[in-house]
Amino acid sequence: MMALSTYQTVKGAGEHEIIIQKSRFIAFFDRVETEAAAQAFIEKLKKQHWNATHNCSAYLIGERDEIQKANDDGEPSGTAGVPMLEVLKKRGLKDTVVVVTRYFGGIKLGAGGLIRAYGGAVSEGLKEVGTVKRSLTQIVHTEIDYHWLGKVEHALRESPYQMKGIDYLEQVDVQTYVEIDQLEEFVAWMTNITNGQAAIKRGEETYLEVDVK
Repeated sequence: MMALSTYQTVKGAGEHEIIIQKSRFIAFFDRVETEAAAQAFIEKLKKQHWNATHNCSAYLIGERDEIQKANDDGEPSGTAGVPMLEVLKKRGLKDTVVVVTRYFGGIKLGAGGLIRAYGGAVSEGLKEVGTVKRSLTQIVHTEIDYHWLGKVEHALRESPYQMKGIDYLEQVDVQTYVEIDQLEEFVAWMTNITNGQAAIKRGEETYLEVDVK
């Protein structure tokens, strides 16, 4: 898993088709964390669409995009894979693979037309499939007596913090997702709400996903 505090990636596996000058361009997306996973995704689609004219691909992997590849799969050099990769980079996406499958419709598009078509297929596809912002958070456990629960729940609902859940034990354990750089601020805020009568413990780290509009 990445150590970045926040980053954006594709929401998940999905596809979207556009038609340009009678050619079908189908963009397939997925989230991947290794180059092997990206290549497996590409190979799977090549087998599924073995009769397509082209299966062009691009992927970005790693905290600093250490792994990035683009493949034109027989289209003129630089007219497919690179424009696809550029869209991913401009959107600031990480750990993302895309394959654009083309079924030729009989009309040649020229180099400029191909660049626009492949880039457009990825851009339109991302709108349809969606992207998310992933923020590294720590699950914070706030253990309180039952008479504090109403006040704490109300405060959390009115706050920017997202509640994960509540366990009703000997004391109430309220779990909240807190971004790493907001931990001290959260502890001070919760301590104030409960007049210092809460036991606040830090739990596991996890990524919280929020849709990017």
